Amino acid sequence: MMLCAHIQHYAVGLLARKMLRVLIPLCSRITLHLLRQLSREEPCWDLPALAFLVEVLECLDTTKCGDSMLEIMSRHLQNKCRERRRLALRGLVVPSKDPSMARRMCSVSQSLLELLGDGDREVVSLSLHVFTNVLQHKDILVSSTTAPKLAEALLLLFDHDNSHVQLLSIQLFCKVMDLVVDEGKKPLETIVNKSLDTLFIYCHDDNWHVAKASRETLHWVAKYLNRRDLEQVVEKEQLSKFAEVLLAEDRSRAAEHLRRARPYLQSPQEPLREAAVRFMGMAERSSRGQQGELQLICNALQARRQDASPSCSNLENQAQFPQRPKELGTPSGSSEPVSQEHTRRH
Repeated sequence: MMLCAHIQHYAVGLLARKMLRVLIPLCSRITLHLLRQLSREEPCWDLPALAFLVEVLECLDTTKCGDSMLEIMSRHLQNKCRERRRLALRGLVVPSKDPSMARRMCSVSQSLLELLGDGDREVVSLSLHVFTNVLQHKDILVSSTTAPKLAEALLLLFDHDNSHVQLLSIQLFCKVMDLVVDEGKKPLETIVNKSLDTLFIYCHDDNWHVAKASRETLHWVAKYLNRRDLEQVVEKEQLSKFAEVLLAEDRSRAAEHLRRARPYLQSPQEPLREAAVRFMGMAERSSRGQQGELQLICNALQARRQDASPSCSNLENQAQFPQRPKELGTPSGSSEPVSQEHTRRH
């Protein structure tokens, strides 16, 4: 492995782990040497050097060398090489558990935010771990400038195809609401509002951990928005009433909620598809007369009809839209009934 350039850093990492078990004094000296070398111009062997350093960071005295280590990891976070980004993130996971180091990590917060949009699942997961570790420490708050950017990035990750990333992003979203500074609470409300529909739907996720985290975060969102009516619905586990209660206060936003729920009609999970149709059915009652939104309802019904194996609950969901699809095919003011065939075409 040492002789193969593309896997050399893996071999060095394995060697470092073994050495750490029996040669701690030597690892400590090597760590200091690597810090000095990596703080200068990047040598051609910087990747294996970084791999070794990441494995033996526990030997490092962060009170003396923490800033140097943080500068090295920050530089590699922005590297185009995927392995360097991964190693840099792994190098931040351990020190982020240290309160003194966590406070210094504000310098890399922007880089971490950018990595939340990375196409590499491991990079995203490690970035979430670092943020989570940092926000676990007492007296560390989220600034008014970071909070909306972080919340927006996390909201996008709710729909990630990896359930672990979903879980971490939902849990971290909850922490952001809890720890944002006072002057940042009001600007964050807009993004928090956007999360209501998604969190409601993921309360029905097949993954129990994701569903549980979604319910807990949905409760926090309701509390954050001062919606005691929504809090009670979640507390009493009456999610079937959620959309009705949500829209009771402002029916003009029904179309907005319909648009947000629509993508989940294509979810590979049947419970999520059912939750989306159920939500849209309740929201539809609040958008009567809005012709554009009626088309969305028809699309929802069509998606249910095309389901390869519709369940009884699917059919019950369809029943929540008794006459609305026909209205699309009926001229305004006409009482002439529309044929079933014509309705299907719409």
